[in-house]
Amino acid sequence: MSKPEPSERPRVALIAGPTASGKSARALALAEAEGGTIINADASQVYRDLRILTARPNAGEEARVPHRLYGTRDGAEACSAADWAEDAKAAVTAVLAEGRLPILVGGTGLYIRTLLDGIAPIPAIAPEVREAVRALDAAAAHAALAIEDPAAAAAIRPTDTTRSQRALEVIRATGRSILAWRAERVGGIGDRIALDLTLVDLPVETLYARCDARAAAMIEGGALDEVATLAARGLDPDLPVMRAIGVRPLLDHLAGRATIAEAAEILARQTRHYAKRQRTWFRHQLRTSAAS
Repeated sequence: MSKPEPSERPRVALIAGPTASGKSARALALAEAEGGTIINADASQVYRDLRILTARPNAGEEARVPHRLYGTRDGAEACSAADWAEDAKAAVTAVLAEGRLPILVGGTGLYIRTLLDGIAPIPAIAPEVREAVRALDAAAAHAALAIEDPAAAAAIRPTDTTRSQRALEVIRATGRSILAWRAERVGGIGDRIALDLTLVDLPVETLYARCDARAAAMIEGGALDEVATLAARGLDPDLPVMRAIGVRPLLDHLAGRATIAEAAEILARQTRHYAKRQRTWFRHQLRTSAAS
């Protein structure tokens, strides 16, 4: 199938940037001005369990313009970047068919890149290979990867258990580096749309102040009760919803291992650190992707 000419491609807006940078407000303004529908591109906001702690749009905001892919997944079900990208492609197609402007908004770089650039066509990993690799801790997985796939190991922090294990299971199952597979991405929509990118990039001092204010507002707004309800479900602690920013410190408070003041400070610190990583990623990766 031939690619449409740039002038024929449908416009899709993307408002991206760190947490607490004001993306949602910009998306609402754009949607109201241009008849748009907001599509979530945040990995934690897909889960219905944590509206407050993930800063999902509230009911009033959702009533102002159509929203899609917010709170659509149960916390017991892990949502991968590939899962979200399929949902997002369907949402973009549906919004365009309605004659509205799709407005992607979020800060999960992996989700956005997967939607735009596609996914690596890595075959399914044999269960016995995955089981053996997942039994390794971060140090062991990275050490093995350094021997079996040095190039991939060089690109992964030794403490990054998930990425080390993933790269190791790929090289063992397929005989090819995960880097080689990623060079063959398929299924992205980036070459079929006219991407209207807004990258929200605040001064770091301003961003950190907003992170601290957001963390305080979450505690004041009921995040602790939200986490208590989530904890009562007894979910696997390795599920993404259980690893969302703020869940662990608030669980520690509920278990008597930390005061609420200590938990709130950890929440604020985690939010700042996450925002810093997002800011760096978007500055280097998304601009490169948009320009290519």
